[in-house]
Amino acid sequence: MTETVTALSESMYNHLQKEPFVLLHTIDADTGSPTSSAVSWIYAADYSTLRFAIDGRSRLAANMRAKAEVSVTVFISGSVQTVYGTARLVAEALDEVPFKLVCFDIEIMHIRDAMFYGSRLSVMPEYEKTYDKRAADKLDIQVFNAMKKA
Repeated sequence: MTETVTALSESMYNHLQKEPFVLLHTIDADTGSPTSSAVSWIYAADYSTLRFAIDGRSRLAANMRAKAEVSVTVFISGSVQTVYGTARLVAEALDEVPFKLVCFDIEIMHIRDAMFYGSRLSVMPEYEKTYDKRAADKLDIQVFNAMKKA
């Protein structure tokens, strides 16, 4: 039997400081079905907490208000890890951000290796922002600074 992991490793913590590509999984508030969405404004606040910001009008926000259990799929060098936890609203609005974002923390309950047996992730997923690079960089700085103050 494998040991239950309840906190981020040093390498996963460091990876989650760099705006990684992750998938946030919630339970739909209306249908009870699982949902999955890519999010970019996420970081490890500490070894047992993830913090992220999303549009306050989004379905994700409604889902987490209705049912706090969530998971986050993290693609890390050579593997895929899933972080399971409970979402908690930290801020209804982030100061100094030009539109309404809500901020949630995920208290990590456990982490498991989600890569199928006998394999490793050979290429990390990448994304690019398709709008004005300067505007994207400025907004990212505003959002991450505001999340750290929340």
